[in-house]
Amino acid sequence: MEVNGIAHIFLTASNFERSRDFYRKLLPFLGLKPVIETETTYYCVGGRTAVGISAPSAEHEGAAFEQKRVGLHHLCFRARERADIDELHGFLQTLGARIIRAPREDQWAPGYYSILFEDPDGIRLELNHVPGKGLLA
Repeated sequence: MEVNGIAHIFLTASNFERSRDFYRKLLPFLGLKPVIETETTYYCVGGRTAVGISAPSAEHEGAAFEQKRVGLHHLCFRARERADIDELHGFLQTLGARIIRAPREDQWAPGYYSILFEDPDGIRLELNHVPGKGLLA
């Protein structure tokens, strides 16, 4: 058996309305199209994946994300072109998003180029480009 990628990722937001506003801009910019939007769910599909944002249960509303706790560390999208990283950098600046690491090359794979930023809950997101198939061959 060999899986065919990741079908979808769901993130639970501490403040759904605030996060939905952010992801309503970010995900379509990345080429994902909204397919579900309710009072508690925002779900987009594109690029052979899907990303959903959901509202928290009442007892967790307003809770803070902690990157080093057990669970999600960060979510990384894969860009088709190196220039996409620089384009996203400019777009994130218009959103006022917190940029953790501006576009740069890194050692993870030959030609690895990425940007690291946070959503409104502080969940770290990355967009990277690796020439060819990289390590995902």
